[in-house]
Amino acid sequence: MKIDFDTHGGNIEKEARKLGLSTEKIIDASASIVPFKLPQKLKNYLINSINNGSIKSYPDRSYFEVKNSIAKWHDIDPSMILPGNGASELFTWAARDAKLNGISSLPCPGFGDYQRALNCWNASYIHNPLPLSWTNNNPQSFPIKPKTDVLWITNPHNPTGQLWSRSSIEQLLTNYKLIICDEAFISLTPGGENQSIIDLTKKYKNLVVIRSLTKFLGIAGLRIGYAVANADRLLKWKSIRDPWPVNTLAINATNMIMKDSEMHKKRLNKIHRWVKEEGKWLHKSLSKFCTIKPLPTTTNFQLIKSDSSILNLIENLKKRGILLRECRSFITLDENWIRISLQKRKQNIQIINTLKDYIN
Repeated sequence: MKIDFDTHGGNIEKEARKLGLSTEKIIDASASIVPFKLPQKLKNYLINSINNGSIKSYPDRSYFEVKNSIAKWHDIDPSMILPGNGASELFTWAARDAKLNGISSLPCPGFGDYQRALNCWNASYIHNPLPLSWTNNNPQSFPIKPKTDVLWITNPHNPTGQLWSRSSIEQLLTNYKLIICDEAFISLTPGGENQSIIDLTKKYKNLVVIRSLTKFLGIAGLRIGYAVANADRLLKWKSIRDPWPVNTLAINATNMIMKDSEMHKKRLNKIHRWVKEEGKWLHKSLSKFCTIKPLPTTTNFQLIKSDSSILNLIENLKKRGILLRECRSFITLDENWIRISLQKRKQNIQIINTLKDYIN
């Protein structure tokens, strides 16, 4: 199956051009990025990075300072850290190792970029369906054990929002040659860090954990993520990747947020309060409709099943400046599924009130 990244969500400029609207007039609930501005201290730091001429020079290819700041935050050796141009670039290198280890299992529905990354290397993979109903008890045990060489896991899962337990994933590590765990949303999830398996990379050489700062900071345009894995594996990735995949501004932003623990923790607390309050409000509001059913979630997006196709609904809301995520690009989901990413209360109210014009 070819992945169409126009369905990924977050195509706000393209949609604004089609609608004849400014991007400021659009509510983008198709991409799961926090709706908060950068901390002022971090914004000023990035402005100073431009003014003081630091972007004149090539970025430090060793990533010495930023690797140390990330390593200190996670209490892990800097040699086990590799910054990347967003998580997507790192998936590409993880997929290379997946190809070398055999057949990959992609639990589905799941993030299509894993498939894109595997296709870069002509790697073999199969899709293994996840149950499409679950409780609101969290964390949950990872529910399947595919018979393959490599397993890709997203925690919390995209697009369902389920948070897998650390213990259930650790039990799988002896069953596979390689496990690649995408923790892009775990820092946004209240209690999520308790289920992180980053520290298990110290014990298991067959584990790669990939993180994103894009969503946490709300800087999807800057592109920054990092991989945590065995040092020898990351040295190999570094030797064959582009010379300067991560720009200086992305490095500086990461370095500061990781070093300034007070700012970091304040940001985390703000996001967790928002996810708890707005997640509960949105789920309750969506539950009042008769023809759609919101499923339990732990993070900043809500997967919804409709009694019928929602494609016309998506188009109608788009014309009114509201972008939702249609889910046909997720294997096992069809045109009856939709995903809404949390916004601030004002925008969430606008989404619910607009839905009322089209569904019961």
